[in-house]
Amino acid sequence: MNRIPDSELIINPDGSIFHLHLQPHQISDTILLVGDPSRVDMISKHFDSIEHKVQNREFATHTGYFNNKRISVVSTGIGTDNIDIVINELDALVNIDLNERVVKEDQSRLNLIRIGTSGALQEDIDVDSFVLSEYGLGMDGLLHFYNHHFPTEQPILNAFLEQTGWSLPLNTPYLVQGSSELFDLLKDGMHTGITATACGFYGPQGRRLRMDMAIPSINEKLTAFRFHQHRITNFEMETSALFGLSKLLGHHAITACAIIANRIKKQYSKDYKVTVDKLVKIILERLTE
Repeated sequence: MNRIPDSELIINPDGSIFHLHLQPHQISDTILLVGDPSRVDMISKHFDSIEHKVQNREFATHTGYFNNKRISVVSTGIGTDNIDIVINELDALVNIDLNERVVKEDQSRLNLIRIGTSGALQEDIDVDSFVLSEYGLGMDGLLHFYNHHFPTEQPILNAFLEQTGWSLPLNTPYLVQGSSELFDLLKDGMHTGITATACGFYGPQGRRLRMDMAIPSINEKLTAFRFHQHRITNFEMETSALFGLSKLLGHHAITACAIIANRIKKQYSKDYKVTVDKLVKIILERLTE
């Protein structure tokens, strides 16, 4: 087996992985991913017990038990660039021998559930409701740095490019389906559809403050897209990379978002933290039923 060089896989002096500062025994195979580090405490307060608490930069991890199931919560920070760090390092913790710096012969599979906040792109998706992402539409470009091809998603992607007349100077979109197993487990009572993942919060999501947009009608184009039963339900900043990297590495991933804004009706949640906490409880209960 080829040894991974020190510069490519960076291990801290205590044996932990570089950014997350985690060692293999400190994570479960079921991991909840959140953007905001403070949301880790909000989730782990529901645990019956906590084994490990680790933090470095924006990456906080709590591992403990809920209803006798071992679960980890990891904060990623905002954006697909951070997802690239987190998913690669979580995979390394379970599928690479960190001492020998070689890939293990027997590969482990993680269940990765992102719990986030998002803005709805359809009028009928109310503020304070929930969206479970069946697909991630990547407008961020990250997955193009990896050797990827998902032929089953190509018809939907081709229809999107044709209907929107996607502009060539922008990142070429990609489309990835999330875990059907986790989707079926969590979908009851939630809106479902395609989640668009942007590489920024303002211009890439059609928010105009003082600069003009390259595509002023980007949100309208996303809202109007249809392919059979598929439509784009919401906008956020992590799902496409989470789905893509997880699929390439053999992990299962899904995203559940609390809708804190409706971009079509220009509405915003009066207290989104209550909605997020409700979503957290639903996810925890369904993962441990």
